Amino acid sequence: MKQPARAPQGKTAAPKAKRKSREEMNVEARDRKRDKKHRGHAAGSRANPVTEAQKKGNGNKKADPRIGSKKPIPLIAEGQQAAVKAKPVAEKKAAAKPRLSPQEELQMLENDERLDALLNRLESGEKLSAEDQAWLDQTLDRIDVLMEQLGIELDEEEDEADEDMYRLLKGKD
Repeated sequence: MKQPARAPQGKTAAPKAKRKSREEMNVEARDRKRDKKHRGHAAGSRANPVTEAQKKGNGNKKADPRIGSKKPIPLIAEGQQAAVKAKPVAEKKAAAKPRLSPQEELQMLENDERLDALLNRLESGEKLSAEDQAWLDQTLDRIDVLMEQLGIELDEEEDEADEDMYRLLKGKD
């Protein structure tokens, strides 16, 4: 019988392991603990178990969970026709409001009851709400624009001033 060959004596088989410090051991223990926390099943896995198809990656294609035929079924008997409701067509607001000529629009604004009531309240010394005042200002501005377009000018103030100056110059009172 032959004896087994001996390893050369100049080199040892494994170098002596270096001892780990307390900090290194703590870090490794924390890592092991963190890994251990992530073991086990996901939350809710008992109520909703993962199927084999989901494990393999066929989860991208979602199958219809309903059982049975997917063929559409008519809800009305073949001989009858359903009463089709016509959907209301949304009309444009501009189409609903016919475009008035400046003359007609001015006439309409001058005959406006709200405008008359607000002007009467202003003349009697009442204060208007902010909303009413804004509407009144907007309406009066529109009337001014329409009058300019039609070439109508109100020179009542100038006429009265001219008449007053004429009376003063003539000396008639």
